[in-house]
Amino acid sequence: MRNFPMTAAGHTALRDELKHRIKTKRPLLAAWIQQAIADDPNLVENSEYQAALAEQAVNEARIAELENKLARADIIDVSRLSGDTIKFGATVKLIDEDTGEQRICQIVGEPEADAARGKISVGSPLARALIGKTKGTVVVVEAPGGDKTYRIEEVKWI
Repeated sequence: MRNFPMTAAGHTALRDELKHRIKTKRPLLAAWIQQAIADDPNLVENSEYQAALAEQAVNEARIAELENKLARADIIDVSRLSGDTIKFGATVKLIDEDTGEQRICQIVGEPEADAARGKISVGSPLARALIGKTKGTVVVVEAPGGDKTYRIEEVKWI
């Protein structure tokens, strides 16, 4: 297994989710299962019991996934980074050369990526195109819907 980069904020968010799933959600699901058994001891026909078991399995799988990701995380303190060259942790303001639309994104580790919130995975096509570039550079990103061209407007470290 290889380690992967993660911001301190991303590590904290995953750790908080793990804590919630173990300390809050796990006991609630156990109680739900117990209640379903009490309501109908015929477990094969008990849809409430089956639903609770399925939800418990999902929760336990996510707990295992979070533990694995947290154990393999290389935490990088973005506040200590600086410079004009884009690398992991950089927040970049881009201008779409075709539409003129502005887009702001931060390059983060895979487990914390959330495109809707402007956090893109270091392994994504956009991040790979940006890494190593500087302000003013034009990059072409191969996207499923066709190539996109962006001009790098600003590089920040937050």
